[in-house]
Amino acid sequence: MLFPFSEYWWFYGVFTVFVVTMLALDLGVFHRRAHEVSLREAISWSAVWVSLALVFCMLLYLYCDWKFAPDPGVAALTGGAVRGRAQQTALEFLTGFLVEKALSLDNIFAFYLVFQFFGIPARYQHRILFIGIVGALFFRVIFIALAAVLVKYHTLVILFGLLLILTGVKFFFGSASSPDFESNFAIRLLRRFLPVADIDGHKFFSRVAGRLHATPLLLALVFVEASDIVFAVDSVPAIFAITEEPLLVFTSNVFAMLGLRAMYFIVAGIVPRFHLLKYALALILVFIGLKMALLNEAFGGKFPIIWSLGIILSVLAIGILASVFVSRKTRAQQNARN
Repeated sequence: MLFPFSEYWWFYGVFTVFVVTMLALDLGVFHRRAHEVSLREAISWSAVWVSLALVFCMLLYLYCDWKFAPDPGVAALTGGAVRGRAQQTALEFLTGFLVEKALSLDNIFAFYLVFQFFGIPARYQHRILFIGIVGALFFRVIFIALAAVLVKYHTLVILFGLLLILTGVKFFFGSASSPDFESNFAIRLLRRFLPVADIDGHKFFSRVAGRLHATPLLLALVFVEASDIVFAVDSVPAIFAITEEPLLVFTSNVFAMLGLRAMYFIVAGIVPRFHLLKYALALILVFIGLKMALLNEAFGGKFPIIWSLGIILSVLAIGILASVFVSRKTRAQQNARN
């Protein structure tokens, strides 16, 4: 392990302070007033978060190139081996970030359905996503800590891989119908203890006739948190299939999660165009599961990271292009009929 926690505890602390600062700026300064996030604003913020991740990736490469550099005499014998280690680390972070971004699309579609179901106005959706993702980051840390221990056992790694394959197959052949939010256990439990009132601005609770009521914003938040936990069960093992470094898993997860809100508003604005992306995400899950259960072992313990990155990018690109092509063809057929 390149980054043991006993030596890099200070980094986790500094990185956590950075994340808290960025979240405080996001909600306390740039989104202090509730408003509807436009597509242009969402794209701009998404570019900011992706740029921060890429800058971190570059700094990580430079640090590894310096930290793990051998003595000059050893370097002459090993040639580009040290550069290869720095490049490998940076690529593992980048691939983990990309996988998390890709798999989060499934979660984003769930958020879209939740907000539609509960009738949450667009100007309040950012607040729900902000609080939901802060909670998701907390649970993600717990999942990563547990997975870092479990992946040391080869049998469990294979089981994780098989779970991802089954999840991908189920997702590929699953129904596209909306989930039944009324039957969700967390929401039914909340409604048992709290009556539900109408939307009251950006409030999660409202008093009606002196009695405390939950608003639809709270119900939506509960479902967002619950879906984030379920999502982590798939995404965390998927990234551990790419790298066994908890620090890389943690940072790639966090950077992807920080940009999840902006990404949601982009997807919500263009969701009808990429309806075939579901199948691309399912194939990515199956591929990552195969890596954990079979391919890593077949390639001497580690499937080439550059191949993984290329396969994932290619599948995503095909899914997006196919969605655009089919949508245009459908619209052209409809126009021809009219």
